[in-house]
Amino acid sequence: MPDPQARLPLRFVRHGATEPNTAGLRCGGDLDVPLTNLGRRQAAQAGARIAVLQPPVGLIVTSDLQRTRETATIIARFLPEVPVIVEAGFAERLLGQWNLRPIAQTQPWLEARMTPPGGESDDEFIDRVARAVRRIKTQLHRRPLLVGSKGVARVMGELIGVPHRLELENGVVTEFDFAERPCLQTTWSAL
Repeated sequence: MPDPQARLPLRFVRHGATEPNTAGLRCGGDLDVPLTNLGRRQAAQAGARIAVLQPPVGLIVTSDLQRTRETATIIARFLPEVPVIVEAGFAERLLGQWNLRPIAQTQPWLEARMTPPGGESDDEFIDRVARAVRRIKTQLHRRPLLVGSKGVARVMGELIGVPHRLELENGVVTEFDFAERPCLQTTWSAL
């Protein structure tokens, strides 16, 4: 059985729904849109679930995108003593000309690791998210919650070796454990 003190969990919630999400359209980090009313309800439902987690969340980390900041703000209402910090490196992948195109049309391109015209390559995106994880790894002892986008969750899954492509729905809460990933690992004694 693994040593619980060796675990380095990072809880994650995908932001609430936006207009492009509900329309089945791509919405990259270079398209800054607010939540819909449905998205606000999803964020509140996630906040209620997160408020009862044990051990409790001690820090909320969000990207600088409006949809993640708004989701983080709603969740923070359920965790009134928990600070919220912005880490821009966790923004969704820049999708350039693929923004607002149907997901069904662009999914094969993303899975083929193609780079969108005017956007960010998959390698650049993965590298950016990995650097953001390394920047917040010293905060893992605070039991952070990361509020991010679907693409960020996919990259987090790749970083810890999830064998399939993560496709989280809006408002879904999950957890990533970096204990087995030396490139991202920190030790409790160093904190």
